[in-house]
Amino acid sequence: MIDIGHPKDVNVFKNIILTLIKNGHEIKIVARAKENTEMIIKDHGFSCEYGPYYKSIIGKVIGIPINDIWLYKIAKKFKPDIFISPGSPYSAHVSKILGKPHYAFIDTEIATLATNLMLPFTDKIYTSSSYYIDLGLKQVRFNGYYELSYLHPKYFTPEEKVLDNYGLKKEEYIILRLSALASHHDINASGFSFKNEKELSSYIHELEKYGRVIISSEKNNWDIIKKYQLRFQSKDLHHILYFAKMYIGEGASMASEAAILGTPAIYVSNTRRGYLNELEEKYELVYSISGREEALMKSIKILEGDYKKIWHEKRERMLHEKTDVVRYIVDSIESYYN
Repeated sequence: MIDIGHPKDVNVFKNIILTLIKNGHEIKIVARAKENTEMIIKDHGFSCEYGPYYKSIIGKVIGIPINDIWLYKIAKKFKPDIFISPGSPYSAHVSKILGKPHYAFIDTEIATLATNLMLPFTDKIYTSSSYYIDLGLKQVRFNGYYELSYLHPKYFTPEEKVLDNYGLKKEEYIILRLSALASHHDINASGFSFKNEKELSSYIHELEKYGRVIISSEKNNWDIIKKYQLRFQSKDLHHILYFAKMYIGEGASMASEAAILGTPAIYVSNTRRGYLNELEEKYELVYSISGREEALMKSIKILEGDYKKIWHEKRERMLHEKTDVVRYIVDSIESYYN
């Protein structure tokens, strides 16, 4: 049984699920219909059962026993040998009740609430070697990033023709990402912190000197967002990211995806992730910056240089040094049967 918690998790586990099915395993997928999770699951042709999803922090806490009961009923019927998740407290709790192992594959250090609720009931916790917290004897580290399970050239081939569907041209646009910052790990998190439309408009104007600006946003409360917002099918996102001049935004997942695709990325937030730290300090593929003006200056410095060839070379080095994440996770799951 594989428990999906975030849209990114669908992509992470896609090739793992397909490989496990090819190897003869029966897979049951469960999830919460958060953001565009349901759409991505459908795009991949998977069937799934969806549990209650709560947006507020209080709702998430109250929803723990409700989701536990919901998942228990499904698991009792499906009778899985093993529970797999990206750090789901629900899977951890239910696996312990049913006397089955739970393997968690996590990458967000600041998701302390979910980790603390999961850790006592989990058998193994797999993290990248870049994960900067020691979780004890249950932790297993590997030399890779979860994004490589779906963005490594072995699994993803960018198609320039996808851009035609959105009136975009290769390396002529900049992606500006605005996040809702509503996840439990976003408490006290801040990003661009635009107070009004005027501030956002001014920021866009500066970026427009270097290319067309398109906005990817979880909110559209201002007319300026609606004006620049590009709505695209989830299956086209990574093609659009690959051919962009730059990504600058509050989304950590999209920042890491852009970096791994070789697109210069600026993560604007006061929070940090181990995988982004390594992608910055070891490979210089992304930069984590807390102030929006500092982020803008860094963006301009990159855009004014001959950056594409440099980023391609840095990406190639990173790919050469990292493990095949799909193979690693499949082997880790199947080790239960050995």
